[in-house]
Amino acid sequence: MNVTTHAPTAPAAVAIDWNEAFCSEGANCFRFGLDGSGRAYIGSTLSPDDYVSDSVEALRALISAVKAGAADHLL
Repeated sequence: MNVTTHAPTAPAAVAIDWNEAFCSEGANCFRFGLDGSGRAYIGSTLSPDDYVSDSVEALRALISAVKAGAADHLL
């Protein structure tokens, strides 16, 4: 996955169509989005210019792995 931070001198940002943010207790909010070429994005509402991007297939695999418990050790 690619983590991207847009600096003020960076080229114009990609137009991302963000879904409504998902917020857990404590207002930790994440959002998912797609761009015009079908690339998937995950971002935090606390840092709107920072996000992780990869293919939709990679995002699907990540979500499946998390649902299966692959990240349980982080909780």
